[in-house]
Amino acid sequence: GSGVSVQQGWVYLLQKRLDQQYPKQHKVVNASVSGETTSGALARLPKLLQTHRPDLVVIELGGNDGLRGQPPAQIQKNLAQLIQKSQQAKSKVILFGMKIPPNYGKAYSQAFENNYQMLSQQYKVKLLPFFMQGVAGHKNLMQQDQIHPNAKAQSILLNNAYPLIKASL
Repeated sequence: GSGVSVQQGWVYLLQKRLDQQYPKQHKVVNASVSGETTSGALARLPKLLQTHRPDLVVIELGGNDGLRGQPPAQIQKNLAQLIQKSQQAKSKVILFGMKIPPNYGKAYSQAFENNYQMLSQQYKVKLLPFFMQGVAGHKNLMQQDQIHPNAKAQSILLNNAYPLIKASL
């Protein structure tokens, strides 16, 4: 939810939808940090798993690594460890795929995107192929930086994510 208020973000909207459909059954913990990389999340994850003991972990990371030009193999390794640690904590995992702007080159973009499909198959986790489907590339749904979704886009992101989340509950 970078650049939007907590109450506008898709995670907050997820809690509201769950409360409507399943009153008092599910608690959503937003452990995201603006600008987070896979290595930063990996450092924070063990304490989060211990503190919250989640039934379900949604991993939507890698975009900031890609924008920083991190090697796709390193991103893949970090995502794999995030999945492994979550599974070891007996949490189901959903992986949200990301794409990188085309100016990074075809080889980098493909290697980056392939990480998600490969990890989904390797660790048998559900995959949302592209979390920002229907949002990325639509100027009216993006903030001025054309990287982060604006408030109008948050309900679309929720609708992208919700079927997999609901099926995993």
